[in-house]
Amino acid sequence: MKLSRPVSWFLLAFGVWSWIIWITFAKNLWKDGSGLAFDDAGDPTTYFWVHLLLAIVSFLLGTVVGGIGFRGLRALRKRDLPV
Repeated sequence: MKLSRPVSWFLLAFGVWSWIIWITFAKNLWKDGSGLAFDDAGDPTTYFWVHLLLAIVSFLLGTVVGGIGFRGLRALRKRDLPV
């Protein structure tokens, strides 16, 4: 399957965006002061574990999608090089 240049850039940008957003979210989750992520004893709550799982899955999907975009751009670059 061949990806166009705009699609490859979009996929790569989506992967980078996903990492930026979910790293910020994970930091905020860890520093949660509202009592949702940690109970009074300082132990993680179900809310914490569910949202941590969401962040991990999003990191993985962002990495895969960004990797596909990167590989698409690399393939286009190799195709455009003079032989």
